[in-house]
This record gives sequence, structure tokens and C-alpha cells, in this order.
Amino acid sequence: MDNNEQQKLLWDLGTAYDLFFSLHVLHHPEDYGLRGSWAAGVRSRVPAEEREILEEADVVLHVPVAWIHSLPSPKDGATVLWALGQLPAVERLPAMWHMDEMNPEAVAILKEIEIKGSWSEEQYEAYKNIFKKEPEKKLKPKHLQTSLEWWSRSEEFGERYLTALRSYQQVFFAEEEIRIRPTLEDSIAQAQEMAKQMEVDSLLENLSQGVSFSEWQDFSEIALAPSYWITPFIIHSKVNEQRMVFMYGARPSDASLVPGEVVPDAILRALKALADPTRMKILRYMAEKPQTPVQLSKKLRLRAPTVIHHLNALRLAGLVHLTVESGGEKQYAMRTEMVNETCDNLQNFLLNPLSEE
Repeated sequence: MDNNEQQKLLWDLGTAYDLFFSLHVLHHPEDYGLRGSWAAGVRSRVPAEEREILEEADVVLHVPVAWIHSLPSPKDGATVLWALGQLPAVERLPAMWHMDEMNPEAVAILKEIEIKGSWSEEQYEAYKNIFKKEPEKKLKPKHLQTSLEWWSRSEEFGERYLTALRSYQQVFFAEEEIRIRPTLEDSIAQAQEMAKQMEVDSLLENLSQGVSFSEWQDFSEIALAPSYWITPFIIHSKVNEQRMVFMYGARPSDASLVPGEVVPDAILRALKALADPTRMKILRYMAEKPQTPVQLSKKLRLRAPTVIHHLNALRLAGLVHLTVESGGEKQYAMRTEMVNETCDNLQNFLLNPLSEE
């Protein structure tokens, strides 16, 4: 897209995104700084059979962002269940699986498996080799097999998945979306005000809590969708050649993902991240100038995967600014304002009395 053209911003409000993202977070609580015991407790509310299909669906589908974006208002949990119910069971998996973003070879393999109703060892090896070329989408052998198995039984998947989503909506998410919707509405209103005063790149960097990337420039339309559950991360997904969905974390720094939790998530994540000498050294290096994982690896004499693990913890805590270059290289810098905000938040929390039950 020509840099002189102005992107059109769309505002996409709906708890349907969080219906799916909450399931993903509940299955991977450690990646989001969530207490594993609480996540397990929520999952246990769903009957065992439905719980199993939701866990496997997290591998097969992850979050169908483009499909959610296509849903009508009010785009909530009930809308998701209604829309899936309108489709024949055999069409639900293909409808939600966004093939435009997938490797064409992988798409061809899955379609062939769906039609035949079974998969072979040769197809598994071919599918596995495709993912080897895309390390950012790397899946374990068990997960690859799960995907192929459900594509060979897409009608059964469609039936069981809708039943499982209905159960999850009933035992947890119907109440959860009542809690989080006002926050999403406030976030959209704030973003709209910010958009009047900022260029698009500055707006996205602000909403993403410190991420700069250039992919948005390829699209003429950007749909901004707030999410309570993915905070502080972002998700961006191609809808078509013109439009991208940009999901950003909307949970306030003084709020918690766990209903009724007194201590804000932001304080806990920051203190956990800072309570490590290696991460403190990383922040010192990044305070001097932006660093790549390779540069930090050499300075710290640590393996790159170890450095990336520490960087992810700092990113989760909102303490770093991430820049993704056009070639994919990542540079990290310390977010000085967030270090200061962490200190202020901690002081405010400790000095302000808690309300008594």
C-alpha cells in the first residue's frame, strides 16, 4: 500500500473474541501469568467429554479471528453459538479455519484428508515438514496428529465442538462477558479519542503497549478489536487483501483476570519479571540502547532460547518495547515509563487501604 494513503480504521467491539481467547489462556495459563490452579478450576466446570474436545480444539483451531470478525452484532457468546448452529456440522471446522493465512500445501493436505475421511503416514510427514519450515507455527507431533485426525472426522468435530462451546458458555463465559464488556466499551471509546490525535502507527504502538511493526502498512483497512483476556499481548490477522484485524489488550493495569482478585495483574507480572537477576541485567542493557536477542545472548553468554524466555517474561510484564523489522528481526528496548508506572502502582496499592468484606 502507498504510504501516502490513509488507512481506514474500523471499530470491532464484541466479547466473542474473548470467548475463544479465554479458552486459549485457560489451556496455557503459564504463558499469560495466570495462576494454573485457578485455570484448572474453571476448566473443571465443563464436563469431561466437552473439556477434552475444547483442549483439542485449541490445537486444531486456536482462535478463528477472521471468522469472529465476520459475525453480526452484538458479536457475543450467544452470537457464536447461533452462527455455528446455522452451519451443517461438517462445515463448521472449514468455516472457522482461516485458510488464507495458511501454507497452500498444508491446505491441500487437509482438504484431501477431509474428503477421504482418513490420513496416511505420508500425509503426516508432508504436513510435519511444512511446519518445520515455519518455526513460529511449530507444533508437537501429538498436536499435528490431533489436527489431522479431526480433519478426517470434521462432521464429528463440528457436532462435539458446538456442544462443548455451549457448555463452556453456560458454566463460565456467560457471566464473564457481563463483567468484561464495559471495559471493552471503554477501551473502544478511548481508542477512538486517541485516533483523533495520533497517526496510525503511534496509535497501534500505544494500544499494543509498546509494539512497533510494519505489517499494518500493507492494508487499507484496520479493524481494531479490544480483548480483556490477551492483555498485554496483541494478535493481528489478515481478513482479506484489504483488511487486517488488530486485537489489543484492554484490561486496565489496576484490574485482574481472576474475578474478585485484589492484587492487580500488572503489579504481580512486573514484580515476578523483576525478581530475576538475568532480567535485571537485560533491562540495564536495553536501557542503554535497543538490543536483539542475538546481541543479548552474546553479552549474557546465554543460549538464544533462554534469552527469548526472559524477554517474553519482560514483555508479559509490559516492561519492554518491541520493534519488528520488515525482515522479521526483533529489537527490544526498556519502557522507562512502565518501570516508573510499576513503582507508582505498587506504592498506591500498598498505601491505599483495602475495602473490607
